[in-house]
Amino acid sequence: MGAGHAHQLYVPGRTPVHRLPPHTKLTAVLCFVLVVVSTPRTAVGAFAGYAALLGAVTYAARLPAGLVGRRLLIEVPFVVFAVALPFVAEGERTDVLGASLSVDGLWGAWNVLAKGTLGVAASVLLAATTELRGLLLGLERLRLPQPLVQIAMFMIRYGDVVTDEARRMRIARESRGYTARGIRQWGVLARTAATLFIRSYERGERVYLAMLSRGYTGTLRVTEPVPAGRTEWVRALALPASALPLCVLAWTR
Repeated sequence: MGAGHAHQLYVPGRTPVHRLPPHTKLTAVLCFVLVVVSTPRTAVGAFAGYAALLGAVTYAARLPAGLVGRRLLIEVPFVVFAVALPFVAEGERTDVLGASLSVDGLWGAWNVLAKGTLGVAASVLLAATTELRGLLLGLERLRLPQPLVQIAMFMIRYGDVVTDEARRMRIARESRGYTARGIRQWGVLARTAATLFIRSYERGERVYLAMLSRGYTGTLRVTEPVPAGRTEWVRALALPASALPLCVLAWTR
């Protein structure tokens, strides 16, 4: 873990949010998501407050709003599911623009959209302000089992390796005049996938042997400490601490 690994989700910066230790940010995001999930679905004002808090973090991290918005598109499948809920759910119904919709379905759709969007936005901010290596170190500092940390590290690294290899193979095919146009080309694509698997497997073996030759014994060696004092914890936990009163107020109203 001593070598850096820049990931495309990370946005370099020197803001106070970027400088927070990774394990404090991981804890803050987890606590914030727990607060959001615990909020009753009818507390629309509380969800607006959570969105405002995330907007303040985005501003403090100097992240473009457009970038965050584009990355939120990852939740589109959940949006499709939420839109279908009012049509398929049972119970009391109401007319909206001439369509008969379930009241419980409407609240369910709002619940999925609000909580899902806030959770995804918090994750996007975490990934944009924390290097991949920092996230792994943070998980290790939070006492996540060592095998799980290593599996996550290798999965992410080899995901990038396999993606790059697939891109090079696609460019090689297209440079030779090949373009997949229909079902007749599926055989070629299947053979390409098999070749990609073999290449990835062989590269994995070579990397593992190289790691063994450099002293790898099954544990990750941390070359740099990740200290976090009281000030860093207070700054990181300011997000869930600010959200908690909104949740409590929503339940007591």
